Amino acid sequence: MDKYIGCLSIGLNMKYLHTMLRIKDEETSLKFFVDALGLKEIRRIPVEEGRFTLFFLAAEGDEDSQIELTYNWDGDDLGEGSRNFGHLAYQVENIYDVCQRLQEKGVEINRPPRDGRMAFVKSPDNISIEILQKGDALEPIEPWLSMENIGTW
Repeated sequence: MDKYIGCLSIGLNMKYLHTMLRIKDEETSLKFFVDALGLKEIRRIPVEEGRFTLFFLAAEGDEDSQIELTYNWDGDDLGEGSRNFGHLAYQVENIYDVCQRLQEKGVEINRPPRDGRMAFVKSPDNISIEILQKGDALEPIEPWLSMENIGTW
């Protein structure tokens, strides 16, 4: 542990850049992350010699915290995805409104926001996305209060 504390004391400056996620299908994944989840595409970098495309996405107003979606043109065996990765987390102003919007876009709510605080959904590539209520939890309300968990997250 001391060796890590030493990094801070010698002035090592670090800044979070992004989290990279491999995706199977660029159209399906962009539909989820941009259309349903509401992220915006910051930039797209096709790399012909490497046969892949990088998509950088961020929440509106939070462009410094990005995810990089990597699409390999010749395909990728991604396995189960979420259990060996963990999850992405986004803070929202109203968790109920966000979950309602996701449902309207055809996204299954794996862990509904019964507590007014936390929900989980999955991307088309089985990546878990945690949705967290900003500030205090909202008052629990229906239909969320009585919804059961679906699958894993």
